[in-house]
Amino acid sequence: MWSLIFCIALLSYTKKLGPTLSLLKNPHVMKRLALSTVLISVNWLTYIWGVNHGHVVECALGYYINPLIIIAFGVILLKEKMRKLQWFSVIIAAAGVIILTVDYGRPPWIALALAVSWGSYGLVKKQLGLGALEGLTIETIISFIPYAGYLLWMGIHGTGQFGHGFTLTLLLFLAGAVTAIPLLMFNGSTNRLPFTIIGLLQYITPTIQFLIGIIVRHEAMPVGRWIGFLTIWVALIALGIDLVRSGSSSNNRVTQAD
Repeated sequence: MWSLIFCIALLSYTKKLGPTLSLLKNPHVMKRLALSTVLISVNWLTYIWGVNHGHVVECALGYYINPLIIIAFGVILLKEKMRKLQWFSVIIAAAGVIILTVDYGRPPWIALALAVSWGSYGLVKKQLGLGALEGLTIETIISFIPYAGYLLWMGIHGTGQFGHGFTLTLLLFLAGAVTAIPLLMFNGSTNRLPFTIIGLLQYITPTIQFLIGIIVRHEAMPVGRWIGFLTIWVALIALGIDLVRSGSSSNNRVTQAD
């Protein structure tokens, strides 16, 4: 909700509010943006639940897996071929996920949900090719009704937090900008950078999350979990080497033929 207010204010300042709202009349654009809204909502809600229930490290795992999901989309959906290092990365990463599944005693559902939803969101936005601010504004308009309804329900039942304290209310208000600015940058990058470079840059986020989970939140990391993460890091190093080698290419495909 606060992201919507932030986006509308920014559109009004740049005099793009009218053209953006006219997109609501375009069925093709609205179908794609409805899908991206669902995907980013799944991602947000899964991440929020994971962090609040002590799964910061598993959330980090999801974003480590994400570049490999992007490659899988390139092969499966765009019918592209993988190079040898990419095959090596995918196989090793799959082994790492299996190790973590054994360690957790279950598949890492939080990590997989985050990886698939975020990778799918990026793919949809890249194919749509819409302006970053315009697309995010429509997404927040679409999601406004269910989220506003939920917040009103919380307020009626006395479980809402907004307005119950100056500091917390201010933080909730600022959450709109904190949420919107990174998404605007991400959406803008999908229209400007090769998807391979986007995948490579996304190693930064899970590294920060992983360190927060270990150092700040003191989450448990048994030997099996370390082995699983190290296995995936090997896969990501190999993938990073491959992406750097192919980074000079001018086309925007996820993978390329040798």
